[in-house]
Amino acid sequence: MPGAPLLPRLVLEPTMSREGIFDGAWWPRSNHVLAELPDLITALSAHLGRIGRVGLDTSAWDEVPRSLVANGLTVKINWFAGSDATISVSRGFQDHFLLLVVPPLTTSENASSAMAGAAATGNHTPAAELLLR
Repeated sequence: MPGAPLLPRLVLEPTMSREGIFDGAWWPRSNHVLAELPDLITALSAHLGRIGRVGLDTSAWDEVPRSLVANGLTVKINWFAGSDATISVSRGFQDHFLLLVVPPLTTSENASSAMAGAAATGNHTPAAELLLR
């Protein structure tokens, strides 16, 4: 349907065992946080429950605010540097999930491979290696 919102390209580790480095992967369509993050938070909330905080590397994103509203709730955004290939989401204190972030311009084939690796149960491949596949 024209004008309908696009679902986030998101894959989660099926058991949510948290035994690997990543709990899944996300492939945003752009580097615009305000355009991408609300839909991701909505999708994650359906699987994980209420998301209260997101951590991301500001160098990988355009115009990162301190917070945003998703599902009618304010979500705080923590800024950090040095890991543009990851995003952390938190349901609360010490309850964090780490997602691989596939760059928007990645080919479908490479994105699918990286996302499958990050969503594999017990994954231990670093982000840089997953993104080279």
